[in-house]
Amino acid sequence: MRSVRLLPAALGLVTALTLTATACGPTETPADGKPADGASSSAPAADDAADAGAGLTEDLADKLKKHGVDLDKWKQGEWKNWDKDTWLREAGDFVNPVIEGLWDPPRMQSAKSPDQTITAQAGAGGTDPTPRPVKAQREKTPYHSYAAPVGKIFFDAPEGHMACSGTIVKDPRRPGKSNLVWTAGHCVHAGKKGGWYRNIAFVPAFNDLGKSPAALQNAQPHEVYPYGQFWADWAVTSGEWINAGGTNQAWPYDYAVLHVQPERGSKSLEETVGAALPVDFSAPTAAQAGTVGAWGYPGAPPYNGMIMHKCLDRPTRLTTAPATPTMYRIGCTMTAGSSGGGWFRVLPNGKTALVSNTSIGPAGSNGWLAGPQLGRGAKAAHEMVSKKFAR
Repeated sequence: MRSVRLLPAALGLVTALTLTATACGPTETPADGKPADGASSSAPAADDAADAGAGLTEDLADKLKKHGVDLDKWKQGEWKNWDKDTWLREAGDFVNPVIEGLWDPPRMQSAKSPDQTITAQAGAGGTDPTPRPVKAQREKTPYHSYAAPVGKIFFDAPEGHMACSGTIVKDPRRPGKSNLVWTAGHCVHAGKKGGWYRNIAFVPAFNDLGKSPAALQNAQPHEVYPYGQFWADWAVTSGEWINAGGTNQAWPYDYAVLHVQPERGSKSLEETVGAALPVDFSAPTAAQAGTVGAWGYPGAPPYNGMIMHKCLDRPTRLTTAPATPTMYRIGCTMTAGSSGGGWFRVLPNGKTALVSNTSIGPAGSNGWLAGPQLGRGAKAAHEMVSKKFAR
């Protein structure tokens, strides 16, 4: 019997999110040996996905066996072995077996936030002056009524339990039944220094009522994860992130798409939550993007990772390295933990869409955030996952 009481489907951002200017006062290079549009996945190219999703459990066991790891031993703790010879890093090596009950409320609350910062100097080619800070605002509660597609991503890294933010996005091949989550590449893969992270799970509307850490000590599971937990069974990030992630050359490619499955039950993520956002791959220039809103769960001081926040601002340009695509940058005081959280804009047709995700912030302060422009490579990543699980 379920210990989690699921909430009814919510309208979420479709009606609750309003992006207005007054609210808060590229060409991508494919990685060598990776799919032609710069996307790298946990599988061969998705063109052979006629029987997509079939045999994934067997594939999982076979992948682990290939690397000398038994699936049962993995679930019993072998996943804690981060030896460089067993830390799977290549595109086809992603494995993430469901370990039921692993992410209990205390473990979630102990998760730290990855610190992704960069020293950026205004005036560099393609970089605008540093934007004024915009103070992050707490999202209204319950979150499932105001920001339903937003949630937290939990994962294990050599440093311990970690947390990022993520967004439910639409799947063009499964209308109304998407299992796709958009986040940052650095929330699923260690980049140049390592491989795929482990025990990756998405929790939509985490801490739905916005309770304090002290109040959450006695909270019921359904208050912490109102829709349950959804484990990643597939992951796609850019080849640039896998090869060079963590360097200035890779930040413009710091995005990822997860396909998830419920820890318990069989209903899709979108059906369960009742909301998902389309993704805008048109990569409008900063000047053309209009007002953009960033949502997430900042965890580094002065925040605690338990409360959803948002910032609204008009983006400017940031270039992190020569000959790399320009990133969006907005004023925002959210800190680490908001990484991977979606950036939303209103399209000309009036619909709200995801246009970027939080990637980096400034070293030594918390006045701005930057995220990648989502163009051809990002669309290829999204398509790869969608095709793999097409029904």
